[in-house]
Amino acid sequence: MGRSPVVPVPWPQEAVVRTARLRVEPVRVAHAEEMAAVLGDPALYAIIGGAPPSADELVSRYSRWERPTSDDGGEGWLNWVVLRDEDGVAVGTVQATTTTGVNGLAAEVAWVIGVPFQGHGYATEAAAAVVGWLVDGGARDVHAHITPDHPASEAVARRIGMRATGEFRDDGEQRWRWRPAQGHRNAT
Repeated sequence: MGRSPVVPVPWPQEAVVRTARLRVEPVRVAHAEEMAAVLGDPALYAIIGGAPPSADELVSRYSRWERPTSDDGGEGWLNWVVLRDEDGVAVGTVQATTTTGVNGLAAEVAWVIGVPFQGHGYATEAAAAVVGWLVDGGARDVHAHITPDHPASEAVARRIGMRATGEFRDDGEQRWRWRPAQGHRNAT
């Protein structure tokens, strides 16, 4: 018996996620230049730390992210660019790191929306769609880690069905866990 897969479906062929307003597609090196502009506002890093990446840094990062797993195959690395359907403009990213354990597939999700695009519900819409895609692909545990200093991300987590667990990592981020809605086909 082999190791359980850490990626729900073939990546990226079946991993485009659509919503009413967004197309959430696997990241490609070709996205680097546009995403450098989307992620270029230093205000975006006031809470999460770090600095805006250059297009060259994103080319390097995205070339690694185009493959769906870590070098040892123990983690799935699923990274999407969030694009508005109406004009194809990139507005942010959603990520999921997937692993398998005794309870099956688990996913830690994260989202980032560029400063000019915040306040339009894109984070909630994209994150909810990706969580749904992960759950439909077999994820039984979906969670995020959010700093208590980031009420906007906490609000997104609440809107997509996550609840704070009261568990904190050493860096101060709290674990939020997704709970399936009553009647969801993958609910346990």
